[in-house]
Amino acid sequence: MTITTCIFDAYGTLFDVSAAARQAAEGPDGDKLARHWPKLAADWRAKQLQYSWLRAITGDHTDFWTVTQDGLDWALEAQGLDDDTALRDRLLELYWQLQAYPEVPQMLAALKKAGQNTAILSNGSPDMLSGAVQSAGLGDVLDDVLSVESVGIFKPAPQVYDMVLQRFGVDKRHVLFVSSNGWDAGAAAAYGFVTAWVNRAGEPVDRLPGRPHHILPDMTTIPELAGA
Repeated sequence: MTITTCIFDAYGTLFDVSAAARQAAEGPDGDKLARHWPKLAADWRAKQLQYSWLRAITGDHTDFWTVTQDGLDWALEAQGLDDDTALRDRLLELYWQLQAYPEVPQMLAALKKAGQNTAILSNGSPDMLSGAVQSAGLGDVLDDVLSVESVGIFKPAPQVYDMVLQRFGVDKRHVLFVSSNGWDAGAAAAYGFVTAWVNRAGEPVDRLPGRPHHILPDMTTIPELAGA
């Protein structure tokens, strides 16, 4: 089927979620974070996702910014850094200014030049996403930024993927959904989207009902997959 609409997860897909901890380690807190930042970044991301899933299961929804702060607090305590409020504030500040992966601007520009619809579909809250898009300079190559706050439940709930069809009025089969999260790509495939999993770490495929149609090391070839 012809792809007309390319939808992207945000955190970990377009935006490097390790960048906040890495940048903090390169700044005034560098000595304190030099040994800790890779583990801190990994724990922060893992807890952020786990808390979103648990809240979806229990129906106890909150915005993604709260989940992000809760995940960071756990990660800081695990590293014995939970008493450093200045470090916490700095990490959260940097999270609003995450860097895009190097191939992202050119990839999105190629899709737009070819006439594709482009959008973010993310667990992120609208303010968080707006800050990230602005910081990365991607506003001109995205048609929309869709947040789960519109439906009040996190991915991979199908209500979230429904937002794409409601916004663009397209058939599922004409959507290429791109995520760095294997579970997200799998769930979107089960939903009916064509999916690409950006598997930067070379991980195994998740054992889920849906499996990604494409597995990529980065997003360089997304325009080719979309027929752009």
